Amino acid sequence: MPYEIVKPGTKIDFIGKRRLCAMLSAGLIIASLIATQVNGIKLGIDFAGGTEVQLTFEPQVDVTEGPIREIVSAIEGIDDPSVIRYGDPVDNEFLVKFQGSVKTGDASAGVDRVTEIQQAVIAGIGPLRGGKISRVEFVGPKVGPELRNDGLSSLFYASLVVLAYIAFRFSSRFAPGAILAVLHDLTVTAGIFVMLGLEFDLRILAAMLAILGYSLNDTIIIYDRIRENLELHTKHDLAEVLNLSVNQTLSRTILTSATTLLALASLYFLGGEIIRPFAFAMVMGVLVGTYSSIFIASPTLLLLEGRFASK
Repeated sequence: MPYEIVKPGTKIDFIGKRRLCAMLSAGLIIASLIATQVNGIKLGIDFAGGTEVQLTFEPQVDVTEGPIREIVSAIEGIDDPSVIRYGDPVDNEFLVKFQGSVKTGDASAGVDRVTEIQQAVIAGIGPLRGGKISRVEFVGPKVGPELRNDGLSSLFYASLVVLAYIAFRFSSRFAPGAILAVLHDLTVTAGIFVMLGLEFDLRILAAMLAILGYSLNDTIIIYDRIRENLELHTKHDLAEVLNLSVNQTLSRTILTSATTLLALASLYFLGGEIIRPFAFAMVMGVLVGTYSSIFIASPTLLLLEGRFASK
C-alpha cells in the first residue's frame, strides 16, 4: 500500500480559496513588474558582456573576498566587481566577475584590453602573497546579447512545445490554465530575483527552463486526475470534481515537492557559490509551481466553464 501523507477522503476546499489566491498572485505579479521597472534586471556577464577572472592563492595564505574586491575595484575601468569563493576552501580559489571590460568591437583590441586588465590584477594582488591568475575569460558586447536572445528564444519555444502537448493530450479547455500557471511561475520567480538584486545569467535561464517543466508536470498530474473524475462523477458539479482531484493528488504533490526541495537544499548549502543561484531559483520555482498547479491552473477551468459549456 503506498504511503499517504494526506489521508484518503480528505476534503480541503482548495477551490473555495481561489479568489484569495487570485488576489495574492496578482499582488506578486504586480510587485514583480514594478520591481523590474524600478530596479531593472541585473544581467550577468553571460548576457551583458564582461570578464571572469579565476584567482588562486597558496593554501597557507589567509585571504577573503573583501580585500580582493577592494583591489579589483581600484583598477581603472572596473566597477562593482563580484568576488566569490568557490570549490574546496583548502584550494583558496576565487572567481572575480565584472562587466564592461571590453568596450570595443575590435577583436585584437579586446584581447589587448583583457591583457591589460590581467596585468593590473596581478599587480594589484601582489601584496596578497602567493596569488596568481589561473584563468581569464571574457564575453564581448556583441556575444552577450546574442546569448540572451538565444536563451529567451529557447524558453519561448520550449513553452510552445509543452503547451501544444497539453492541448493535444487533454483538450483546449485545459490549455489556458496551464499557460496562466507557467506565466505566473516564471514572472514571480524572475520578480524575486529582481527584488533581491540577483544576477540573471545562463544558470538562471537553465533554472527557468527546469521550472517550466516542473510546473507543467505538476499541472499535468492534476489535470489527468480531473479528466478521469469528470468521466466518473458526471453528476457532480465542476467545483466538486476539481476539489476531489486536487485532494486525491495532494499526497503525491507534497512528496514530490518535498523530495525535490531536499535535493535542492543540498545543492544550495553544499554545492558552493557557483551553483547556489541556480539552486535558489529552483527552490523558488518549485514552491511557486506547486502553488500555481493547485490554485491557478485548476481554478482557471472553473472560470472558463461557462464558455466551454456553451460550445
